[in-house]
Amino acid sequence: MPAAERRDQLIDVARAVFSERGYDGAAIEDIAARARVSKPVVYEHFGGKEGLYSAVVDHEVDLLLERMTGPLTAGVGREVLELAANALLDYIEQRPSGFRILVRDTPRDASNATFQSIMGNLADRVEGLLTEGFEQHGLDPRMAPLYSQMLIGMGSQVGLWWLDTREPDRRVVSAHLVNMAWNGLSSLETDPGLSG
Repeated sequence: MPAAERRDQLIDVARAVFSERGYDGAAIEDIAARARVSKPVVYEHFGGKEGLYSAVVDHEVDLLLERMTGPLTAGVGREVLELAANALLDYIEQRPSGFRILVRDTPRDASNATFQSIMGNLADRVEGLLTEGFEQHGLDPRMAPLYSQMLIGMGSQVGLWWLDTREPDRRVVSAHLVNMAWNGLSSLETDPGLSG
């Protein structure tokens, strides 16, 4: 098998193993056995478990970024929320093991492109839209970053939940996620307070 094909094969096999067992539970021996190669072949391509894991994460991040680029750069208002929710749930549906790896094992403070950095890019885009909307509706634009994080957190948590349940259909989940976010935003109070 050519080196590039072997590398891709090892990344695919490793994604499945890391998804099932987590980073700490995965072993190079298991990955090599599933790929039907010797351990030295894995070491030759990636230098070890950390290098292989990094290649898996980079591959998944690239795939997710491809899907999220449109929502990050196109549309306005509700359309951005719909595009982003659909893109995220589509990725989860097609790449469940990759999503598990990105959200479960990738450190929050990692400096390279990770799920958190992709969600951060989306949060920045949403924040810009919210700032505009807040100013137009007499709301404090300094709160836009807070609301942006709430929306992104909601989407991420729904994605994690849906990854395990797969019910209802992806488009139904997306529609309800956007409904909650959009209609919740449309009823914001200018000076919210706690009742107690």
